[in-house]
Amino acid sequence: MKSMNRRDFLKYSGAGLAGLTMAIHFPFLTPRRALAATGAWTFGVMADTQWQSSTEPATCAVSIINALNAQFINHGVRYVIQVGDLVDSEGTASVNLQTRADAASALYSAGIGFFPLRGNHEASQTSANKFVSLWPQSQGNGSNIFGATNFNSPAIAGLTGLSYSFDMDNVRSVLIDQFTRTDGSGSNNNNAVLDQTSWIDSRISSRPADSHAFIFSHKNLIGQNHKDVLFGSSLTANAAARDAFITSLQNNGARYQIGGHDHMHHRSLVKTSDGTAEVGQIICSSNSYKFYTPQSGDDGRETPLEQELYTIGYYIYTVDGPRLYVDFYSASNGLDYGPGDISPAPSVFNFYLRESFGYSLNGKQFKIAHGQSYTSVQDTFNTTTAKILGGTNGNTETDYLGRALSKTVNTGWLAGSGTTPLISDVLSLWGMADNLSLYNASLTGLLPNADESKQSDTFALSMSYDPAVTVNSGTINQGQVVALSTRDANGNWVNAVNANFGGRKRFILGAWNSAYPLGTYGVDPATCTAWAVINSAGSGQFAVTKN
Repeated sequence: MKSMNRRDFLKYSGAGLAGLTMAIHFPFLTPRRALAATGAWTFGVMADTQWQSSTEPATCAVSIINALNAQFINHGVRYVIQVGDLVDSEGTASVNLQTRADAASALYSAGIGFFPLRGNHEASQTSANKFVSLWPQSQGNGSNIFGATNFNSPAIAGLTGLSYSFDMDNVRSVLIDQFTRTDGSGSNNNNAVLDQTSWIDSRISSRPADSHAFIFSHKNLIGQNHKDVLFGSSLTANAAARDAFITSLQNNGARYQIGGHDHMHHRSLVKTSDGTAEVGQIICSSNSYKFYTPQSGDDGRETPLEQELYTIGYYIYTVDGPRLYVDFYSASNGLDYGPGDISPAPSVFNFYLRESFGYSLNGKQFKIAHGQSYTSVQDTFNTTTAKILGGTNGNTETDYLGRALSKTVNTGWLAGSGTTPLISDVLSLWGMADNLSLYNASLTGLLPNADESKQSDTFALSMSYDPAVTVNSGTINQGQVVALSTRDANGNWVNAVNANFGGRKRFILGAWNSAYPLGTYGVDPATCTAWAVINSAGSGQFAVTKN
């Protein structure tokens, strides 16, 4: 297990606990992400909501659902997707599913869609028929569509409305059911995906250009606690079909396969047997009474990235043209931090921003292992080139099983050169913050009790600027300063080093040097580049500005 570092100690100190005590009396809603463009929009994702004790109705975690509904409404999402296990027990004629359907009414009243999947806790033929009657929106029917279009299901008997895809703006969502179908077929859920792979491939490959695709299922590609997965009863089952699925996602630019089943927040990269293709896996945090602990075994195909155990969480996806931001929020389950079931549900939910990640369709992704240099991170858009000149992934966080966590650094772009004060295009940079890994045997209390820090390893970032801009010592002395900048909390462009954790601000006219310490920034007229030595992910947006 990892030891608690100074950042963790400060974060979980009495000041944070005092803030939580205050929040118990004054519950708060999490703030919305500041959107970079007027056309940006959001959707939400949640996971398993089964409940076992009599403290919640009809084996359904209605208290947690209500808390998440309030958050989704506050974030202004267009729709919410739930990745299965809607209830703990189907009940006679699947009557319990009606309770889950009723619990979505607050979303509908707010003009928000709800698009669920089944899980293994409602896997029967009876529940399949109940599902399609309760949620006709999965077939594009009824009054709860709220702007979603282009509904489609596989041309396979019994799957209509169980597996389905739909579009919203520039996003296509593909939801995969792997359980017994309405006609009783597909009763072996260890191979129920095999006849759907061509449909999945067609849905992601046929989507409009410059659009995102996300794949949702209840089970995962590589489970952390469970080893029954999307393609079978073990990690190695149906390897050929699984590898073809991963290859299709990579080739068609679908970055994430999103599931539940394991009741923990876990992100990783999962590759094919031969390592020629790879896709991001997101296992969603628990919205249930139970919280699983990872078990060993990943058959060598997984690169772990982030993990948080024993918390209640949800996800906000912000779609900003080609750029995609995912914010993971979580709250204490009301017990002293650690494993264990809960009953009743917490009386108050205080959600904190625990991780932000994402990508852009017009950018690149770089996998940086522990101890590896960031200097491979380079990208160009229009005439602007961004490079990380120095810095190493020195983060020591591990997952529960002690595996070192890699980082996925993603780039993305927004045209900006020539728009005052910008003299370059705008770089979006994801993945530089320290890895999230909230587990330590010594941790106690109601955790989390604070947002996760945006502090990163110290690195030097450089961006080129419009060569028509003249920079020399005379213009610097006259206060016409060119600098690498980032956005502050109010959306204003400020010097990138202003967001640093520590360091001393110092300007250099000339090229970057590896000896320059944190806080040093400069401009090199010879190469038309501005650079800065920073240790903060900040807003994740960078550009060269001139005042």
